[in-house]
Amino acid sequence: MACPRQERENMEEILIGALGVRARDSKGRLREEEPCPLRTCFQRDADRITHSKSFRRLKHKTQVFLQPEGDHYRTRLTHTLEVTRLSRTVGRALRLNEDLCEAIALGHDLGHTPFGHAGERALNVIYKEGFRHYEQSLRVVDCIERDGQGLNLCFETRIGILAHTNGHPEESQEAKVVRLCDHVAYLNHDLDDAIRAGIVSEDKLPKKIVAKLGAGHSQRIDAFIQDIIRNGRAGQVDISADLQDVWVLFHNFMYDNVYRNPLAKGEESKVENVLRGIWDYYVKNPDRLPEDYRLLAERDGLERAVTDYVSGMTDDYAMYQYGQIFIPMAWSVK
Repeated sequence: MACPRQERENMEEILIGALGVRARDSKGRLREEEPCPLRTCFQRDADRITHSKSFRRLKHKTQVFLQPEGDHYRTRLTHTLEVTRLSRTVGRALRLNEDLCEAIALGHDLGHTPFGHAGERALNVIYKEGFRHYEQSLRVVDCIERDGQGLNLCFETRIGILAHTNGHPEESQEAKVVRLCDHVAYLNHDLDDAIRAGIVSEDKLPKKIVAKLGAGHSQRIDAFIQDIIRNGRAGQVDISADLQDVWVLFHNFMYDNVYRNPLAKGEESKVENVLRGIWDYYVKNPDRLPEDYRLLAERDGLERAVTDYVSGMTDDYAMYQYGQIFIPMAWSVK
């Protein structure tokens, strides 16, 4: 009798079309393992990411706004979950592998720094080799998780994580879906958060965006997702030519009015000082690093390990570390 994994792999022969990646056709893992009797290799990847420490830390990492007051602003975790749901929807409609879409989406932002893209820009200056969050996401799953052993994910999941910002020659159609859904998610939910914060008002949206996509948050997301699916069914997983100008206009509007807005981003100038202070301290005091990062330093070099440690911090923990290192503590004389 076939085990549940084999039954699912057999079903994929019917469910997944010619453009999708079937689990039994995966190029495999960095280190060979016995297959799981219950889950396909991509289901197993999704589970490994979900149970990782770096995934749990996403709930305390900034999406766009630093230290927002209120419970309804997105974090890096809620962004990841929104991308995952959109990716599965598109993947199913295009007869791609939903489980691979899910695994890539769950892992795509594991390498993000504290304080969002402001932290990424800061570490890119501080660390002489340069820092890019999509490369760090791959490093997290390959080299950092499980005390330096990595999660040993499938080739297709790893390339999808690496490709989610700029693409990759060996990426799957599932990886393309995640990259598009990442853009759809962050443009729309960052706008939603900006409206909630009073940074912009909905009536400031260019009329062309409203005319093409709709006036509300859900309508805009639905318009993009429907477009990707229609275009994908016609053989091209991308935004259609009909919406390309709106896609560019939406990006430009968000950069001009939200991502570079001085009211929303005024505190970001302090981020480099905070992260540089922490980074310099641990480079000068490597014995203070946690044990697993000391082992990383022995294997990959001290500055690489310190960058790994600092980039993995949550916003609150980075502020706590900075306070412990540089702010005098109260004391009393008996």
